Amino acid sequence: MESAPVVIGLSAVVIAVKGGEAVVLTVRPPGQGAPGLPFGPFDPDGDRTFELALRAFVTAQTRFDLGYVEQLYTFGDKGRYAPVAVVDDGRAGAARVISVGYLALTPKAVDTTAPDTAWADWTRFFPYEDWREGRPAALDAIAPALERWAMGRPEAAARARLLFALDEAPWNEERVLERYELLYEAGLAPEAARDRGEAPPALPETQHEILAAALGEPMISDHRRILATALSRLRGKLKYRPVVFELMPDAFTLSALQRAAEAVAGVPLHKQNFRRALERAGLVEGLGRVDAETGGRPAELFRFRREMLSARPVGGLSLPLLRD
Repeated sequence: MESAPVVIGLSAVVIAVKGGEAVVLTVRPPGQGAPGLPFGPFDPDGDRTFELALRAFVTAQTRFDLGYVEQLYTFGDKGRYAPVAVVDDGRAGAARVISVGYLALTPKAVDTTAPDTAWADWTRFFPYEDWREGRPAALDAIAPALERWAMGRPEAAARARLLFALDEAPWNEERVLERYELLYEAGLAPEAARDRGEAPPALPETQHEILAAALGEPMISDHRRILATALSRLRGKLKYRPVVFELMPDAFTLSALQRAAEAVAGVPLHKQNFRRALERAGLVEGLGRVDAETGGRPAELFRFRREMLSARPVGGLSLPLLRD
């Protein structure tokens, strides 16, 4: 039996900060009810590198150029459904699609004129990940569903408790992917029922609507898993590399910088401790002018000391939580 062909695709998680909120670039492929991430095929004959191919197809789909880009992960599970890249050679059937994921950061959520392309708050897809205003209400809906799934299985119950901060367990903002994968394993993530050809868990209509809103909006293929992988990577990287500055304009206020860090990390930060840590690290420099458009007292503008990247190893941001 002839084996199915292999198609290499490239997926892009493009993140920006808009109005103090972290947003992700989404596309809506023709005939698809759910949004997805920018995705395109890799041509081994025509494309010199993965990254150049990624930049080219994102520009073609969205009509703006990417800034910071790093390779994220390779997604190759058998049976993953990627409608943009599926091909049929008439003999072996649908190809197996291997997707190389990339994380891209841009300092401005450029309004695109490309059709079916939009910036979306990441909280649409992971509402339970946003702790900036305290424990999210979404967890109150998710917790009982996880408890029913883990009933009689202590190991599963312990995983749910630690990942979703149940029973006063601490919250670890970096474990976005593990939380999504547990929801998928439990059959709660809407993509799980879709991929398995099963009906969603049986619940009264009101409870079903509340739980669906708490679990977040589904995406095509395994794109929400790719997005969760990117958020996990970015939240962890905030602490050991100065990547947050890739989301900032050339001149910014410290308040805007803190809001950007909070929007990505999904946790509130202690203002004074955050600024003290910035001062100790020497990552920013005052520009001697103020931003009069803040709506209140004019705030000093700063810049990222990018020249430090070539002078010495540079760490990330200290993220002093407000509760600390």
